[in-house]
Amino acid sequence: EDIVDTDNTMGDIKQKMMDEGAASVHICTLLFKPDAFKGNYRVDYIGKEIPDRFVVGYGLDYDGLGRNLPSIYQIKPNI
Repeated sequence: EDIVDTDNTMGDIKQKMMDEGAASVHICTLLFKPDAFKGNYRVDYIGKEIPDRFVVGYGLDYDGLGRNLPSIYQIKPNI
């Protein structure tokens, strides 16, 4: 996975794989937001833990923008 934050996606995918008969499923992510994570499973391999902030770049986008940036950047909140 590119990023694991609230668990809206990966938990469902893991459960579907287990329901289909997988002996085990391991989760690997580039970025992990522990403060946002609400899942009840273990993330087995984590590239980097980051704060609960919105990031773009390196394949991550915001409304289609920023995906092709060569590094990962935090979007500055509009205050």
